[in-house]
Amino acid sequence: MDGLGTAAGPVLVCGEVRTCLLPTRDAVDERAAVALLRLRADERVRVSRHPNRHAVSPDVLTGVDCRLPTATGARIRAVGTVTARAALTEGRVLQSTAYFCAAPCGPDRRQPWGYYLVRPGILVPVGRLPGKALTEGFLTGHQPRELDVGSIADSLLARICRQDRILDHDTPLTTADTSLRWTAAAAGDGEETSLRFTKAEDGLRIVELRLPPGTAPTAAAELCEDLALHDWLLTTVADKLDGLRVGSEDGRAVLKVLRPLVDHLLHLWMPQARVDGALHTAWSALEKNPGYSRQWNALAQRIRDQLVLQNLTVPRQALPTA
Repeated sequence: MDGLGTAAGPVLVCGEVRTCLLPTRDAVDERAAVALLRLRADERVRVSRHPNRHAVSPDVLTGVDCRLPTATGARIRAVGTVTARAALTEGRVLQSTAYFCAAPCGPDRRQPWGYYLVRPGILVPVGRLPGKALTEGFLTGHQPRELDVGSIADSLLARICRQDRILDHDTPLTTADTSLRWTAAAAGDGEETSLRFTKAEDGLRIVELRLPPGTAPTAAAELCEDLALHDWLLTTVADKLDGLRVGSEDGRAVLKVLRPLVDHLLHLWMPQARVDGALHTAWSALEKNPGYSRQWNALAQRIRDQLVLQNLTVPRQALPTA
């Protein structure tokens, strides 16, 4: 695929990321991770071990022929394929991403499928594409009979989670899933790389990106997966600590909440570990306001301090088992 804003390529990328705890008691090892993410027989699962273990499935393409969501209600038909993939971090946190590149214009009539299949991951409109209306409409949410890339990400997530020979569906802690809906367009002349991040209801996050011209769509998707992963970690840990009666006499109940966070989540915080260096400026917006890493470090220190205090006050024979 061409990059954002190139003369011959797409000008807009839209996608959704689903993030959840892998439904199993213990983190899976590398062999199990590869088995879970082997979505195609003709392509291998990509695995990296540094700075942490991370596995990414091959891309899976889904053909679509439907209307695109637009803020103006304009009936824009697009045909092509949506790219979807899954990723597993440290054998513990599972993500699925579905996204597409929108071409700025296309033929005035629908073409045979062969025309679209040689353009993987690209949706070609019938006629011209109203880029601003698509951005606003996509971020607001689709209407009936309009493209829903979130359902494609959901289907991929469900496909992986059904592999009962590997997963025991006995999670060590209860967590909520999150969704991150995003768009990425090329920054204009004199416009800096930017990120607009909004938390909506029901675990939905909305991200609008302006990235350097020529940025690869896969790099934009990787940035959003990284944002979604760390937002999910921060949300999960903050929710677990919210209302926790750390000063109560029942130290065992407190330890039952804190220890799984240490065992399964605290070591996963590594922002930008796999983000294109040219896109690090976008992450810095979250570091300045609201200050994601500052909040994470404060929560992690609070957990460690409470574990020390509880271990000093709770008899060893009363400690909960893993």
